[in-house]
Amino acid sequence: MDQANILIIGGGVVGCAIARVVSARWQDVFLVEQFPKLGMATSSRNSGVNHSGIYYPKNSLKARLCVEGNRLTYEFCAKHNVPYRHCGKLVVAAEPHEEAELTALKKRGEENGVEGLRLIGPAEIRAREPHVKGVAALDVPSTGIVSAEELVHTYARVATSQGANIVTHARIVSLEPANRTVRVGLRIGDEEDSQEETIEARCIINAAGLFADEIAALLGNHSWRIYPVRGEYCEVRGPRASLINNLVYPLPHADGLSLGVHFTKTLWGTFLLGPTATYVEGKDNYEKNRLPIAAFAESAKTLLPEIEEGDLQLGYSGLRPKLVPPGGKGIADFVITRDPSVPQAIHLVGIESPGLTAAPAIAQHVLQLAKEILE
Repeated sequence: MDQANILIIGGGVVGCAIARVVSARWQDVFLVEQFPKLGMATSSRNSGVNHSGIYYPKNSLKARLCVEGNRLTYEFCAKHNVPYRHCGKLVVAAEPHEEAELTALKKRGEENGVEGLRLIGPAEIRAREPHVKGVAALDVPSTGIVSAEELVHTYARVATSQGANIVTHARIVSLEPANRTVRVGLRIGDEEDSQEETIEARCIINAAGLFADEIAALLGNHSWRIYPVRGEYCEVRGPRASLINNLVYPLPHADGLSLGVHFTKTLWGTFLLGPTATYVEGKDNYEKNRLPIAAFAESAKTLLPEIEEGDLQLGYSGLRPKLVPPGGKGIADFVITRDPSVPQAIHLVGIESPGLTAAPAIAQHVLQLAKEILE
């Protein structure tokens, strides 16, 4: 039976960022991921945006960790040669009645410590994005684009170089609290050729993303339920990709479900339109009943009148681990907490956007909780 100081469950961007931070302090750090590769789920099926922190309620974990994570993500990418583009973004009001919401968004961002925000008019919108139509926009200079897949693997590579042990194709089958440890049952390998392993860990970090509620339930904690929300994308390639230069967003949905279907100029020169937001059954439901391309084109025309259905082709989709149920409203905050009944366990639940941005700041936050357990 192996012994570990820390066992991290989940090899997405947050789990790998945590592995990088804690392996710099402790030996015998393990990270286990159920899929064949790291970051295959939510972490690499998104827009790859390094968010600023303008959207989230003041003093929330999302606000604080996003603003800090924005800076740390740029620093990490620059140091470790992860592809990124610090380009800023525009949040565009299509109609005059939306300008009040734009002003409110600016105020919220400033309360959260986001710097450099300013309102601009149609002339400057056209100068930045000649094909975008709007009456006003919020210029958000701290936003950018990052290669999400490269970011995940670079966090993991640094962690491994510091002695962390990363195991993929490893599914948690049991968690049994002992006196000062948690006994973890693992099934390693694919279904046809798997083996059972057991590891005892002094600290368990549940960073299982879409499955974080199920991992918590294995420890007897039924406090949370994850509701998968699918976001779908279309992509524009070739000469028509020049219709967008950087990042262009509409105002966010009033119900808090989504930041809205936006335009993302990718690091490889195309642009993405998306994501949509639809509650789905199943945490692996990426493709069933996909939206028609015509629906994307129609929604895009509000800000980009020149777009045509023929410019678009269906792209990938991703799933977000929402804590707000269907029909609910508002933005649920990140949950990052020690388990009240199993003090050796730390749960991270509902880590959706801005999780990619916030990951290095989340890792520092978790480090402090791990110190309470291990030191």
